[in-house]
Amino acid sequence: MESIRELYRIGVGPSSSHTMAPRLAAERFKARCPHAVSYRVTLFGSLAATGKGHLTDVVILEALAPAPVSILWKPEQTLPFHPNGMRFEALDDSGRASETWEVYSVGGGALREDAAEPCDSLYQLRNMRAVLDHCERGGLRLWQYVEQCEDDGLWDFLRQVWHAMQRAIERGVRTDGILPGGLGLRRKARLFYERAGTAVPEFGRTSLVAAYALAVGEENASGGTVVTAPTCGSSGVLPAVLRYLQEKADLDEESVLRSLATAGLVGNIIKHNASISGAEVGCQGEIGASCAMAAAAAAQLLGATLRQIEYAAEMGLEHHLGLTCDPVAGLVQIPCIERNAFAAARALTCAEYALLSDSYHVIPFDEVVEAMNQTGHDLPSIYRETAAGGLAAAHRRHEGDEKR
Repeated sequence: MESIRELYRIGVGPSSSHTMAPRLAAERFKARCPHAVSYRVTLFGSLAATGKGHLTDVVILEALAPAPVSILWKPEQTLPFHPNGMRFEALDDSGRASETWEVYSVGGGALREDAAEPCDSLYQLRNMRAVLDHCERGGLRLWQYVEQCEDDGLWDFLRQVWHAMQRAIERGVRTDGILPGGLGLRRKARLFYERAGTAVPEFGRTSLVAAYALAVGEENASGGTVVTAPTCGSSGVLPAVLRYLQEKADLDEESVLRSLATAGLVGNIIKHNASISGAEVGCQGEIGASCAMAAAAAAQLLGATLRQIEYAAEMGLEHHLGLTCDPVAGLVQIPCIERNAFAAARALTCAEYALLSDSYHVIPFDEVVEAMNQTGHDLPSIYRETAAGGLAAAHRRHEGDEKR
């Protein structure tokens, strides 16, 4: 498995797979072909189906400027390896392609050229069972295993990640207004945050955790700077849970950073053995993965054992199995932003449930990851970030009825 630096990416929203990665791909291609007279970019599958809502064309044009760029949209076609395929062509003065590059956005802002492409392997243990066995034999916590595998800059990196997460929360809870994109969706984080101070105890946690998750989701939807955890669309879950627990339990920063390491390990296992790409496995790979990460982090912060942490992560993913990716109008707004709030609350519940238990459960985390991956590939493509089914289709019908 790769470094958790490849999982936690600080960047601009609204989408890690449809905005961050295409921008990076365009920048790399321009560096390879800086003297092209013009460029032609073809977007396939999910990138073409929801790219305009995710600003894919905008970031590509910016990255390849000032050269002219033509963008072709082919939502009905996919390249062999992944639904998020791109083809870049450098054109000469006669319009002929002097160089062509096909690349895939595989989730979380990462790029791959093909299935066989080698990647850096810092983690020799690639599933949760092997990691738990290793930690139990050596008397290690999960964060200590991460520390063993990563380089000396791990904690400075995670400190940057945590500070970026907090800044997104702080901006989000102070900002009002309408989110861009045409849906007319009003920001809610500030209202939830203000009401958290006056809410009765039964609603206090809900309003505060929701405020933090909404704050990051709204910042992402407006093109603000967030941290993929593991994606932009699910970036509000983990920071909301950590910020809430830090405040309520008066946790020091070192404890939070260690929980980020554990959450990163959980996300890495999901990414390596399945997928965190909504275009490939639906929203279960994004919100489900983020809930598992946050549940594991919360359980650790609350004093859980290794097996209880694994149980919390398992529940966080299990109870999102089958979740579709059906963004209305191709925007990371409906249902994405609210899903961050609900997943954050569920992550805390999973952690508490695990702590109440003796950690015994029938289906282990690794098998749930496998089930998620299979479920995702069994989902029809209309439920995998194409905006062709589910809520996206319901919204189109509603708009049509209103026009009539």
